[in-house]
Amino acid sequence: MKNILIISHMYPSPSNSVLGIFVHKQVQKLINEGCKVKVICPVPYVPSFLGIIKKYKAYIDIPAKIFLDGVEVFYPRYIEFPRGVFLQYSGIFMYLGIKRTINELYNRFKFNVIHAHTAIPVGFASIFLSKKYNVPFVVTIHGQDFQYTIKKNSMCRKSVFKVLKDADKIITVSNKLKNVITEKHILNKTVVINNGINPEEYVINEQVKLKGSHIMLSVSALIKTKGIDLNIKAVSELIKTYPDLVYYIIGDGEENRNLRKLVNDLNLNRNVVFLGRLPHSKVIKYMSSKCDVFSLPSWQEGFGIVYIEAMNSGIPVIGVRGQGIEDVIEDKKNGFLVEPHQVEDLVFTIDYILSHKSEARIIGQNGKNTVLKEFTWLRNAQKTIDIYNEIMR
Repeated sequence: MKNILIISHMYPSPSNSVLGIFVHKQVQKLINEGCKVKVICPVPYVPSFLGIIKKYKAYIDIPAKIFLDGVEVFYPRYIEFPRGVFLQYSGIFMYLGIKRTINELYNRFKFNVIHAHTAIPVGFASIFLSKKYNVPFVVTIHGQDFQYTIKKNSMCRKSVFKVLKDADKIITVSNKLKNVITEKHILNKTVVINNGINPEEYVINEQVKLKGSHIMLSVSALIKTKGIDLNIKAVSELIKTYPDLVYYIIGDGEENRNLRKLVNDLNLNRNVVFLGRLPHSKVIKYMSSKCDVFSLPSWQEGFGIVYIEAMNSGIPVIGVRGQGIEDVIEDKKNGFLVEPHQVEDLVFTIDYILSHKSEARIIGQNGKNTVLKEFTWLRNAQKTIDIYNEIMR
């Protein structure tokens, strides 16, 4: 019997139902495939007097333990410093914060594999736990470790690679991330297991009525690296040919104000609609509402589940060359790839999709077939269990 301890500081909670939802989806399939799983989701400690601030109150309100869709999830507190200060030591702080909860859990749940999601801080904390309980551990690299943490300072980089050296097995969610590793002894124990979706969750009977005869959609956090500004600039060119083109933006974030200003400056208020952050169920309805194109020209994606969600809806999807989505999209076969930061390439590709709708629909259907064949949480769980079996031997 495989008793798996999942540790992830990205996991849904009563305060944020979508944070780390991809880890929860994997956990559910692991359980369906016969694993017994408990989840530790470390939460930053916040003093009670800061509860008057909405952001911090959300952390305070998270309970010590809940059952989420039948999964027992613990939320122990650990000390975390704002803005990534002392990030290189965060794994130690996390271990100190979670060790008591895990010790109490171990008395009734003798886990034989630890699965850490991210190297820093979770993987570093798992080094200590692996030695203490004499069990192997596997670490999944989702993107932040390689796209942010190792670039912060030399100590952070050293800490990440310490985790990679000590882990029994390394999973990266895309070949893009695997290619960051150059040390042969680390590369030899690294395997790519892409994220996925549960196709049964995407059967929608109700669609959203959208205005415009040409519809473009994106779903993401509104941060600079997602390239939403590139989409908006592309729309300003495309409306010369397609004046009734409407671009729907789902998401929120720090770039919201700048993007709205850009829309106003380009006189696109009738062509660009900001929908804000929406529940996942509502997002799926928008994806299923006969959109002509899904475009997310993000240049810093470890993988990007939202792309395969859109592909599963049969929408022609645009991603960026050199990113994790290249594991899924073959240009002009089951989706489209554009060069990073290139508005001209984006305009050309969207124009091609809008002016070749029958061909684009075939490509969209090919994308859906690709997802259903290889990019599901069931396939992900099966491959992950193979890793557990290997390191348990």
